Formats: sequence, structure tokens, C-alpha cells
Amino acid sequence: MTAQRIYDTVADDFSRVNDLIIKRLSSDVPLVEKIAQYIIKSGGKRLRPLLVLLSSRALGHDRDDHLKLAAVIEFLHTATLLHDDVVDTSDMRRGRSTANARWGNAPSVLVGDFLYARAFQMMVELQNLRIMDVLSHATAVIAEGEVMQLMNVKNPDLSEAQYMEVIHNKTAMLFEAASHTGALLADADDDQETALRDYGKHLGLAFQLVDDVLDYRGDAGAMGKNVGDDLAEGKTTLPLIYAMQNGVEDERQLIRQAIRKGGLDDLPAILQIVDSSGALEYTMSKAREQAALAAGCLTALPESDHKEALALLADVAVARVS
Repeated sequence: MTAQRIYDTVADDFSRVNDLIIKRLSSDVPLVEKIAQYIIKSGGKRLRPLLVLLSSRALGHDRDDHLKLAAVIEFLHTATLLHDDVVDTSDMRRGRSTANARWGNAPSVLVGDFLYARAFQMMVELQNLRIMDVLSHATAVIAEGEVMQLMNVKNPDLSEAQYMEVIHNKTAMLFEAASHTGALLADADDDQETALRDYGKHLGLAFQLVDDVLDYRGDAGAMGKNVGDDLAEGKTTLPLIYAMQNGVEDERQLIRQAIRKGGLDDLPAILQIVDSSGALEYTMSKAREQAALAAGCLTALPESDHKEALALLADVAVARVS
């Protein structure tokens, strides 16, 4: 099974979700629709809605309400992207200009609000109180994660444990909510519900840790953003935390100063330190640990192509670094 076959496993569902997303983006305000469609169509992999489809199907779900749930998850994710790009003053995402770079901050924030509202409208239509509970909780946690990250910008004293909490809240939480609500929709038993909830959490952590590595080893064409963007924004990610803990004093001080001032003046030197310290290998080892934990959760599921696709997705998460 190749990475493409993950999507092929739910190809018809995936196509119908995309159609539903476009349909539910409709608005009487042209700018709302234009910005929302721009960001939705910007080339994302739709991983989170994919998790809804695979998780629900892996438990034998055979109704169509998982399509609406998948669209809800994508709207929540897209809303966070619009807001994130404003907070981070980003001008590039997935290889294209961000919405705030094209239309300005105010429209981007307001369209993000529209997408949140549309997501909750559709969530109510599902008439499942447990799913609403999980998604409303997740939305609050994600917002808290964003604030935690903002509070720690240009803070070189962030610990590994604190960083793992930030990325769980900011990134892994929506992965977790996607697989968890997919399980709830399929009337999972307690063991299956816990397994799919934890699968999403560990998968999301693995993806974020690999993204941390790619920020120092990737290329703009493949990533849709520039190498060193995290450092430029003064973000203390795991490679920097490890390099500070294991480098010599001069290297430690250079990284601390680079985080405090942001920008890319010291990027070549930082790249050298991060590489020579073993920080990228360490971060990848942590990503592989999370991917293995995710795969281990799947023993609670019956055998199926959808379960196999979930297992492969855990492999794909860490295979993005060559």
C-alpha cells in the first residue's frame, strides 16, 4: 500500500467531502466566499478530514454523516490557519501567498470567524452531543495552545516538556478530535474509542515533530514555506531545545540570542549547530516514537483496508524526511 492508496481507500468519500466543503462555503458576502475558497483550495492534504473518514470506516460506519463531520473538521482547521497566519505575520503557506498577505489581516480574521461559525452550524446538524462536546473542547484547547505559543515567542528557556504540551494543544489536538469523533460517529466501544482518540494524538505529535525537523532541513518548494521560518519568528522548537542542552557554551549562547531577537541573521551558524549536535536525529527519534505509539493503538480495531491505511499513515508521517 503506497501513500496514495491511503486516499484511494476512501476515494469516493474524499471526493464527496470536497464537494460538500465547497457547497457549504457559500456566502451572500462575496469576499467571505472568495477568501474561504482560496484557503480551502490552497493544496492542503486534508489529513484531518481523512482521519474522520478512515476512523469511522474502520469501525464499519456505513451512513453518510461522516462526510459532514469531515467537512466540519476541515473548516475548524482552516479557521485556525487563517488566524495563525495573522498572528505569525506569515506571507507564505503551502507555496502560495497567505490570505492576510493578499487581502489584509482584518478580512482574514473575520473569514476565520465565519468558518468557525459554519463548522458549528454543521456540527449541530449532526445532532450528536458527544461529538459536540469533543469538538468544542478541542477548539478551546487549540486556542489555548496558540496563546501558549505566543507567550513563548523569543523565550529560549522553554523546556522539552513545555514544548510537547504546546504542540499537543496547538497541533495534535485536532488530529485527536478527528479520529475520536470518527470513532464516536461509528458507535465505537470504549476500547476502540480510546484507541482512536490516542491514535490521533500520537499521529499529530509525530507530524509536528517532523515539521520541526523540516524547518531546518526541508526546502521551500517541498514545504511551501522557507527554511528557518520558525527561528525567524523566535519560536523555540525541539531541535533548538536539544541543541542548547547539548552544545558547548558558545553555541548555546548563540542560539539563545538568535531566539531572543528573531530574524535570520544567524541562520547559517544555527543550522550548523543544530546539525552537528544531533538535534535533528533526536527530534526524528521522538517523532518515530509517537508514530509507533499511534500504530500500536490500532490493535483494538478489526482488520480492514481502513485499519491498514491508518497504520500506513503513521509510517508516512515520519517518512517525509529523507
